[in-house]
Amino acid sequence: MSLLELRRKMSRKRMKFKRQDYSKYKKLGEEWRKPRGSHSKQREKIRPHNVVKIGFRGPAAVRGLHPCGLPEVLVFNSKQLEGIKNKVVRIGATVGTRKRIEIIKRAETLKLRILNKGKAQPKAQAKLDKEGGSEKK
Repeated sequence: MSLLELRRKMSRKRMKFKRQDYSKYKKLGEEWRKPRGSHSKQREKIRPHNVVKIGFRGPAAVRGLHPCGLPEVLVFNSKQLEGIKNKVVRIGATVGTRKRIEIIKRAETLKLRILNKGKAQPKAQAKLDKEGGSEKK
């Protein structure tokens, strides 16, 4: 069994750590926060309250990797694609349509995998072709 499969198996077994009293107050949300109350049952680790501990982490060799087993690189322009090998590319959220298309074209020539091409990609490409491409005026 590879370490990625082991991490996946461990993640399935791991309980969901939720914030204390998340069900009482909607504004708190479910995300984990350390309990700090003086009489807190969760802080005192009285069952059935679950507390985050270091032993619930995944294998160190695959920690932080994408599920495909490769590390991710966050990219904001096509120049940043140079020199990337054996990694998957994620385009930054603030990148606009024109630069996004440039990055995708460059990544295809370099044979890199892009994680978030976007659903509106064909529509955006057609719009750019109609306008006359991405040449600067």
